[in-house]
This record gives sequence, structure tokens and C-alpha cells, in this order.
Amino acid sequence: MKHLLIIGCGDIARRTIPLLGGHFRIYALIRNATHSAGLREPGVIPVIGDLDDRRQLSRIAGLADVVLHLAPPPNAGTRDNRTRHLLAALSQGKLPRRLIYVSTSGVYGDCNGARVDETHPLHPQTARAQRRVDAEQQIRRWAQRNGVQAGILRVPGIYAAERLPLERIRSGTPAIVAVEDGYTNHIHADDLARILVAALHLGKPNRVYHASDDGVMKMGDYFDAVADAYHLPRPPRISRVEAQRVLPESLLSFMNESRRLVNRRMKKELKVRLGYPTVADCLKPL
Repeated sequence: MKHLLIIGCGDIARRTIPLLGGHFRIYALIRNATHSAGLREPGVIPVIGDLDDRRQLSRIAGLADVVLHLAPPPNAGTRDNRTRHLLAALSQGKLPRRLIYVSTSGVYGDCNGARVDETHPLHPQTARAQRRVDAEQQIRRWAQRNGVQAGILRVPGIYAAERLPLERIRSGTPAIVAVEDGYTNHIHADDLARILVAALHLGKPNRVYHASDDGVMKMGDYFDAVADAYHLPRPPRISRVEAQRVLPESLLSFMNESRRLVNRRMKKELKVRLGYPTVADCLKPL
């Protein structure tokens, strides 16, 4: 049986694990041993290690035939040293045949609402996005150099019934007036898990895929739809100039970017059929 190693065992990884059953012996790199109990139940073997400390990663060398890299980059700087440490560790033993990396659509920066496919130039406008670009470039160079089949999923806003912006809406955080608002993109967490598995089995070497649904929404409309589904007051709308004055930079970095992702490659090559083609398909039952 082939061995699969998960790096970054959060919500998406835990949704993916049941879809892998029977095909792989699954390992998961975790920093804290107290998190191992929840992984052992579905048959996952925990491996203790910290991506921030390269010395702790020797035990993953030669461990896996396939690696799913879902770990976020560090919180500061423009380089992803966690990915650098991971690739160095994987290079010390028998190399994996395939590595799938979950990146972000933020690598494109602001596209002024244009439709964007995977060939669009990268223009990261935040340090967070620059770290993702650094990780992508590291992985693609490493894969080409070592003959590893790498795949990169560029992922927009992830949502699910348990991952909706309810606290933001309840707190009355403003959205941008419709005429000035930007487009945003989404993917349901369960669909992202399915896309991961599809990329693992069907993805082409060193290929980028948009892991995005079919929806075309402006950000304020998304908040309105969630508010309506939960019978909450819709967020107030303010101008973009006012938003720059009153909203924190962490929110503005998302609100200042507008693009519409094209997911044609994902559907054609990975044969993905979305369970939630739009946000409305998740909100209707709620």
C-alpha cells in the first residue's frame, strides 16, 4: 500500500481523509501530540514535527509516496521558510512521486474584476500573497529538478455551514457600496476536499488549477446572502474611501482585490463535479 503524508492537518485535511480510505496508509505531520487522538480514530498515523524547526523533520524523509501540503506559510516576511524546510526534509530520503500544494488565489492581486485563468500573470499585493508565490516557485523548481509530479491548487475563500462570516455580520462590520464593490470567489470546504483527491489522481505534472466554484458574486452580496439565510440584519454599506478610513488592514487587503476565477481547467482535467456550484446551494437548506 502506498504511503501518503499530510502536512497541515486542519479542517480541509480532516474532510479529505475519509475520501482517501483504502488507497493509502496515511500519515499526518502535527506539532502537538495532544492532537493525535482525533487522527488515530480514522486510521491516521501522527508524526510529531514542526515546520518552523528543520531539525524536527528528519523522520518524514523517505516516508511517503504522496504529499498533500496544506500548511500555511509563516505570519511574517515575504518568504515561506516552512515550505523550504519541508522540501529540504523530503530531499533527504526516497523522493515522493507526487506533491499537491494548496495555495491561494491572492497571488494574482487586484485584477479589477477581470476573468482570470491559470495563465494570468502573478501580482501579489500583500506580504501574505508574496509568501504563497514564494512557496509555489519553490515547489515547482524542486519538482522539476527532482522529477516529482507537483500540482498547485489556487484556492479562493473557503466556506461551509461551519465557516461562514456570522460574527462579522453580527458585529455590523460594513461592506462596500455595490457600485464600488469588488468580485470575490468561493469554494465549499467539502468540494475542496474532493478537488484535492482529484488532483492527486488526475492532475498533470507541475500544473496549476483553480479550486473555485461557479459563482460570480461581489463581496457585499456574499455577506447579504449569509445574513438573509440566518435572518440577520444585512451589513451597512460604505464607500471605498470611508472603508480605507474605518476598517482594519486585515480586512482591506481582501476588499481591495477583485477578480473572477475561471475553473474550466479544473472541470476538464480533474473531472470535478461540484457538490456546491454556488454559495446559494449551501445556504438554501439553512
